[in-house]
Amino acid sequence: MTLFELQEWLGHRTPEATAHYAKMTPNTLARAYNDAGCFARDVRTIEVLVDRDAVASGAAASGEPWQYYDLGHGLCTYTFFEQCQHRMACARCDFHTPKNSSRGQLLEAKENLQMMLANIPLTDDERAAVDDGQAALDQLLERLADVPAPAGPTPCQIGTPATATLLPVVDVTARPRQRGPGSP
Repeated sequence: MTLFELQEWLGHRTPEATAHYAKMTPNTLARAYNDAGCFARDVRTIEVLVDRDAVASGAAASGEPWQYYDLGHGLCTYTFFEQCQHRMACARCDFHTPKNSSRGQLLEAKENLQMMLANIPLTDDERAAVDDGQAALDQLLERLADVPAPAGPTPCQIGTPATATLLPVVDVTARPRQRGPGSP
């Protein structure tokens, strides 16, 4: 029953008069909050993976990562993830481990940066930012070099390079066509 319905039922002239008499217990408040779906809406849903082998072997006690926050594109091993000031700027973070499934996205992002260098006139600062982004992507791809494929071997064992080798961008200027005999 809402406050206004209770006001009408009790015959009060103002909601303040009804509120004076209506005492809300913590259980009633929690039930109303739950019925409104607020708990489900407010809970941060991020999957936390625990490496039980690291915990059981004692590696976690010696400082090895054992708790991984699943970010979708990778895993974060920072113990205080919720307080991270740089959350979601993970490419350069030492706590970030890219997922092997993100390899295609990383290669595509690197290709897009390469196309940006080739097709868009950039200032020196913009070019430096793109170069920095490419270096970060290379670093993430190198971290994936020892991650085994579903069949078992790692890309290094298969002989696949950790990063895609892209050609350097060179400035190409169009030369006027030379006209020969019989050319229009």
